[in-house]
Amino acid sequence: MQDPYATLGVQKTATDKEIRSAFKKLTRKHHPDLHPGDKAAEDRFKEISAAYDLLGDAEKRRRFDAGEIDATGAERPREQFYRDFAEQGGGRSWSRSSHAAADGFASDEDLEDLLNRAFGGMGGMGGGMGGMGGMGGGRGGGRAEFRARGQDVSYALPVAFLDAVNGAKRAITLPDGKTLAVTIPEGAVDRQMLRLRGQGGPGFNGGPAGDAYVELHVEPHAFFHRKDTDIHVEVPVTLTEAVLGARIEVPTISGPVSLTIPRNSNTGRKLRLRDKGVLDPKGGTRGHQYVTLRVVLPDGEEPELEAFLKGWTPVHARDPRKEML
Repeated sequence: MQDPYATLGVQKTATDKEIRSAFKKLTRKHHPDLHPGDKAAEDRFKEISAAYDLLGDAEKRRRFDAGEIDATGAERPREQFYRDFAEQGGGRSWSRSSHAAADGFASDEDLEDLLNRAFGGMGGMGGGMGGMGGMGGGRGGGRAEFRARGQDVSYALPVAFLDAVNGAKRAITLPDGKTLAVTIPEGAVDRQMLRLRGQGGPGFNGGPAGDAYVELHVEPHAFFHRKDTDIHVEVPVTLTEAVLGARIEVPTISGPVSLTIPRNSNTGRKLRLRDKGVLDPKGGTRGHQYVTLRVVLPDGEEPELEAFLKGWTPVHARDPRKEML
């Protein structure tokens, strides 16, 4: 992922307000729902959402600017721990070399030697330390075999809104080219952490692998808004539909459904679609969807409507701004 500042088109000195404004502007332009079937628009929106997820959070932005995390929100690897033991007794120093293994050691023997020295050079650890987690039977010369659990790893995974509420399967491409399969549970929430046992770094000398932790970053939707397990959406209706009533199709997280608009419905009227919300994974119940109506007028001129209104006297006239004044 490129620099999140460049993705949002803002300077590194941008204020929080400027970052929010840039995100909203780009969302209106690139949201996939406005470009159905356009893979490029979908990918662009994911980049924009991931960038805002990073820069829109004050703490994450601070850590990114400080170089503690990368543009995906993942921790940057710290220096290899063996540097902490550099220049210890015996005048031997630990450092990287062109012959070092991927973990910084030339061989298992080098790592074991360091660990033996760190534990005080106990020659008989093979028998006396057998009960200490990773210590096994002795090796030649009385040196112990050290087994260690692999390192835990963490990833940030951008997730589309509908994938989070409905559940989905996704894959994370690792730096070595391998992929990590991730099952997003139905009803997942933003910042939810998934634990994938045994999918982290490999263990040392036969030790168990570490775990992988995946933090879900749920992207905003163009018109759906979630509150707990309920879904809220604003739906425009024509003047005719609002006055005379109608049966229209409205979107839900599981697909369009039919909804009856009562006669004389005004802007702001809220209708409920039972059990069309998000599944509660703990209770097994499903929330509702609330549809707020917004009456819209025709785009062009309507001479007949204008003529009617000029000669019309409402039976139930009222001042809609009375409470404001």
